[in-house]
Amino acid sequence: MSTEARDTAPTETPEDRYLAMQRSPEFGKLRKSFRGFVFPMTVAFFVWYALYVILSAYARDFMSIRIGGSHINVALIFGLLQFVSTFLIAWLYARYASQKVDPLADEIHAELGEVSPDEGPRG
Repeated sequence: MSTEARDTAPTETPEDRYLAMQRSPEFGKLRKSFRGFVFPMTVAFFVWYALYVILSAYARDFMSIRIGGSHINVALIFGLLQFVSTFLIAWLYARYASQKVDPLADEIHAELGEVSPDEGPRG
């Protein structure tokens, strides 16, 4: 048997690196930045959608008001605005992400860049 001293320092696995990054302040900042847009916008959209549904169910007289004497009524306008607001939110998020979220994610990705995709955490 050999009596040579072995290097007993544990080697850092890719999983360890990912877990360490998850606990880092940089990752916390990324999550806070993401949540700072997503949570308020989700609540705002849900309230807007719920208003549409509630008005459609309980304010039928209001929703059936015709606009400009045509066959277009308030309910149709509100329904179309649901699509407009969806695309607006997507556009706003794309701008927000490119300015606030993506730079933080790129920093984290660069820091973890030495880990190849094949070595990434499993599960």
